[in-house]
Amino acid sequence: MTQVETNGFEETVEYAKKLGKVLKGGEVIAYFGGLGMGKTTFTSGLCEGYGVKAEVSSPTFALVNEYGSTKKVYHFDMYRISTFDDLCSTGFFDYLDTDAVLAVEWSENIENALPENYIRVEFERGDTDDSRILRISGDKVYEDSWC
Repeated sequence: MTQVETNGFEETVEYAKKLGKVLKGGEVIAYFGGLGMGKTTFTSGLCEGYGVKAEVSSPTFALVNEYGSTKKVYHFDMYRISTFDDLCSTGFFDYLDTDAVLAVEWSENIENALPENYIRVEFERGDTDDSRILRISGDKVYEDSWC
């Protein structure tokens, strides 16, 4: 596991870009953490590092936002997902069979349905309102190549 503290929006974006640069496609990035912790901000940096130009916004009401054309990122919000039927209705399992990157907010609600090799990003408030402690674990290849 890797742990880092970011101080503000820009540092969170810059850190996420590092991860985005080593992604190959097909990865699931599962976010864990409360409201206002920077999950959508992290996705913005992830997209940029992966080479996807997008205006990233929270998929709260859409459940999933699609970014990119040649390379794709699907950004899920699982906040309202509480049953297996709810999860199936999002099409989540169909997206797993693509070469797109899946960025999944509120993964704690679907943890049992995540694939075996997902990358886990935990968000926690730091010592100030703007600081975040990020804990990244999962696929060792990614940890070694960008952290």
